Amino acid sequence: MSGKSLKEKKEEKVYPRPVSGEKRVYMSGNEVVAWAALACGAEFLCGYPITPQNEIMHFWSRLAPRYGRKFLQTEDELSAGFAALGGIMAGARCFSATAGPGTVLFQEPLAMAEMMRLPLVLVVQQRGGPSTATVVYSQQEVFLTSFGGNGEGLRVVYAPGSHQEMYDYTIKAFTTAWQYRFPTLVLGDGYQAQMKEALTIYDPPARGLEAAPAFPLVGAAGLPGVDREPAHWRNTFSVEEELFDALQPLIIDYYSAVPFLTEKETGFLEGAALVVVAHGIVGRAARAAVGELREKGFPVGFFRPLTLRPFPDEDLRKITAAGPRLLVVESAWGQLNKLVRMALGGTGAGRAEIYTYLRPGLGITAAEIVQEAENIFRGYAEQEAGEGNNV
Repeated sequence: MSGKSLKEKKEEKVYPRPVSGEKRVYMSGNEVVAWAALACGAEFLCGYPITPQNEIMHFWSRLAPRYGRKFLQTEDELSAGFAALGGIMAGARCFSATAGPGTVLFQEPLAMAEMMRLPLVLVVQQRGGPSTATVVYSQQEVFLTSFGGNGEGLRVVYAPGSHQEMYDYTIKAFTTAWQYRFPTLVLGDGYQAQMKEALTIYDPPARGLEAAPAFPLVGAAGLPGVDREPAHWRNTFSVEEELFDALQPLIIDYYSAVPFLTEKETGFLEGAALVVVAHGIVGRAARAAVGELREKGFPVGFFRPLTLRPFPDEDLRKITAAGPRLLVVESAWGQLNKLVRMALGGTGAGRAEIYTYLRPGLGITAAEIVQEAENIFRGYAEQEAGEGNNV
């Protein structure tokens, strides 16, 4: 007999790594999120069921015990957010997932995480609004995830467009959150959540991808003010000046990190007269459409922001400075378009001519984008012909 209690024996148990080496798999987007979170060392999922992200919790709750991880279902999304923040402060690598109305409820925990520099990771599988609306698909949570809450939007929002990117950027979200200590979101959608496709899963440390260590922010050893500096985790301020002073270092840290955080994908920009701008799963359709348009001889390029917050403003300004028109394509009524116009505003590039193809709540195919781009070129050819006749 070792004399050790059952609890001590359980604590000593060595669990296998969720993913070792690399493996080609075929799974749904929600399953991808669960495996990515397990692979990068997430310890605790706090959440509440809501379509279309339910399976993240289903897969996690089934897989977690095999690898010594935990799951807590709370009474709603507001509680899930604050439970995750409590776990983070206690030293656990916690995260959550939600969608639609749940993202609305998450704005208070996100604002608190932003103010207190707590590295909350949140996966959002967008669904259509307003209110409950559809449980299937949309790109209508762009502004909600980027700027929601009563704060300054000091957060990172990744917009993956494939299951491979969903795996990569879920892992990256944990790395980013713990490195920069701002809330970090992975913005998917109902299609990505439910459909299945092939991808390669891998062990992040084997590729040099490891998040900074999680450690307790409260309950540290020693007497505060004597053995160590007291910990200040404030989220309430008595006067405006206190809030202003507390915000300044946060804002400076965030915007100092912007050049290292922004990411984008581009293609066929050289000589482009029209650049298609899209994000997420619509960005996949845009890439395919541009390839087809190029084969037909149309001078078209594409720009896909991988970070919606911070948005790759400078990269887009450089593109528009060369003179091409933009075609913004999204499954929302101009939310991405607003980010584009914000990025270009106040500069010479702000005069860029912008077309939009807006289909809130509808999937957009490559064929539709091809048709819209061809219509734009046809319209300009007719306009130039008309101007020539008037000379």
